[in-house]
Parts: sequence; C-alpha cells; structure tokens
Amino acid sequence: MTPRPPRPVPTTGRPFDDRRTSHAIGAMATAFVVGGVATWYALGAARTARVRPAGPADGAPLMRAPLQVVAPVDLHRYAGLWHEQARLPNRFQKQCAGPVSAEYTPQPDGSVQVRNRCVRADGNFDEAIGSARVVPVAGQPGAGRLQVRFAPAWMGWLPLVWGDYWILKLDRDYQVALVGTPDREYLWVLSRAPRLEDDVLQAELDYARSLGFDTDKVVLTGR
Repeated sequence: MTPRPPRPVPTTGRPFDDRRTSHAIGAMATAFVVGGVATWYALGAARTARVRPAGPADGAPLMRAPLQVVAPVDLHRYAGLWHEQARLPNRFQKQCAGPVSAEYTPQPDGSVQVRNRCVRADGNFDEAIGSARVVPVAGQPGAGRLQVRFAPAWMGWLPLVWGDYWILKLDRDYQVALVGTPDREYLWVLSRAPRLEDDVLQAELDYARSLGFDTDKVVLTGR
C-alpha cells in the first residue's frame, strides 16, 4: 500500500527556542510511526531539542533530567520485525485501529530501511517506507540515537524532514525496546512478540513514567 499524498504542513504557533536543536518525530517508529510523508515532514518542523549524552541500557530512572539513550546498540541485532505494544497518541497513527508493526533492514550504505504498517478500522492496511540514519554521539560509539525520514530521498538534505528516534531502553536479548523523542511527547513500546506479557509491558511503562513521559495517556495496541 502506498503512503497517502502530502498534506499541508501545520504550524505550531510556538516561538522558536534556540536551546533545542534536534527535530523530534515519533518514530523507525518505533516505531512505529505510520502515517505518510507529509505527517513526518510536519512533525519534524514542529519540534526541536538539545543534543544529549548517551547512557547505559539499564540505567537508573532519570526523572525530568535530559534523556539518555542506550549505548551501544547493534543495529544488525536490532533489525527485523517489531510489534508495537503501546504508544502515546499521535496524529499520524490516528487511523490505526489494529496491530502495528515496524520492520528495520540495514542497507549497504549504513542506513536502515524502515517499513511501518498498521491495520485500519476497515481492515485494510496503511504502510509507510522510510529511512533511518545514525546520529553520532561523541565518546559513545553505537549510541541508540537515530533520525528517521519518510520524505523522498531527494529531500534528505533538508534537516526538517528528519525526526528523532531515540532508543531509551533495550533488553540485552533485543526482545523489548522503549523508543521516544527527547521532548517526551512521543513514545512507543516495541517487542519481538506480537503480544507482550502484561507485567513486562507495565514495567516498560513504569520506566517511561520515571523518565517524565505522561503514561496516563498511553494507548495499548491490540489489547
């Protein structure tokens, strides 16, 4: 299924804050990010955030401190199919009423192909194909900080078409991942299994809450 045609890019009305420099999107969204080229472009233009240091996979809760990412992340182990278990509501997944998946495929040039898919209320599928790239972090090789775009490749030189994809938590077997954006407005819980055990999912959401995400608004996928 091909992505929907571009729609006008909304404006946020928020004054520019030069303390925040990276463009946030939700989601290799994880992620988990289904909705088409125009939505990703709009979200990239709408949010900015300061570059943050990377951190360990199982670090202590950071409350409202600057978010850290997992380091290192082996993208070849991370590749493959992930199933969305929960997300904070977002406009680009509004049409998703059933299972949501994200599939990552490493490319020869070091990028990662992103294929996001979800089931709509009418039983049909929405699918979006994009590309992810690693954002280097000084002193932290392999840090789980990436950017994703769903705009055409020829627009890749534009900073606004790239959105943040931060791996905030990842188990050592690469079976469960917590992905979000540095402004804490977008969040996904992903797993290799189509359905994650309730206690494991709750542990991920509790951790996200400790990082400052508003998990009271979380939508549970496929439950």
